[in-house]
Amino acid sequence: MASGSTRRILVETRNLSKDPPPGISATPDDGNCRYFHVVMAGPAGSPYEGGLFKLELFLPENYPLSPPNVRFLTKIYHPNIDKLGRICLDILKDQWSPALQVRTVLLSIQALLSSPNPDDPLANDVANLWKSREQEAVIRAKEWTRLYAME
Repeated sequence: MASGSTRRILVETRNLSKDPPPGISATPDDGNCRYFHVVMAGPAGSPYEGGLFKLELFLPENYPLSPPNVRFLTKIYHPNIDKLGRICLDILKDQWSPALQVRTVLLSIQALLSSPNPDDPLANDVANLWKSREQEAVIRAKEWTRLYAME
């Protein structure tokens, strides 16, 4: 008998494959239904436009009581994402609610790409450049997208 957590994961997985969020694919790993391979298109009008970013998403044992663990595998120049790909996003920390779903998390990360928040940084050097010379930071973000997120 599947636990409530496993049932929920299966329902969310089915919904993600039937109705994927625009520009995002999240495929469960063959060997582990809690681990997802995510590919996210850089949002139009952002410095990440045209890029395809790989992320990994893992649902902890006590999901949905705890938020998913998500990180970028593709290098990205962004004030809220550090060199290890960790993401600074409130719903992945203290603003998590069991009412949220994987879909919500992925859409929120995509929105973060459209509107970086240098006032709540994870990468201080990137945030400092973003605040002091935004145009230069945007150019660097586009460069990194071209180098690391485009085939």
